[in-house]
Amino acid sequence: MPDTTLTCRDCNTSFVFTEGEQSFYAARGYSEPSRCPDCRAARKTERGEGGGGGGYSGGSYSSGGGSYGGGGGGRGNREMFSATCASCGKEAQVPFQPRGDKPVYCSDCFDQRGGSSRGGGGAGGTSGGWGRR
Repeated sequence: MPDTTLTCRDCNTSFVFTEGEQSFYAARGYSEPSRCPDCRAARKTERGEGGGGGGYSGGSYSSGGGSYGGGGGGRGNREMFSATCASCGKEAQVPFQPRGDKPVYCSDCFDQRGGSSRGGGGAGGTSGGWGRR
């Protein structure tokens, strides 16, 4: 499956749909993209989607290496929320809206509890594994 050049339906510029991206799309049953990475990112921003675990990270995948699969690459500024650490009481800044039904930890307490900035929310009991400031 060689790289393919596609034309964006919004801005009519050409962009490369790499072999790796084609495999990624095919494995998930997606159709080929109809928008270039920049237009997709702009459209995502307009809809208010903040990104997250899956999909391509911004428009960076067209550089050939493919940074798809859940990253944080070209997301831009992320909205942060204030929370009080459930362990030490310090203020913490977290990238999710605390719901109140699960503890949120500051960076230091999160690390002490064996937390990770990636993963499924195991250690630390935070939503989605986040607890960094």
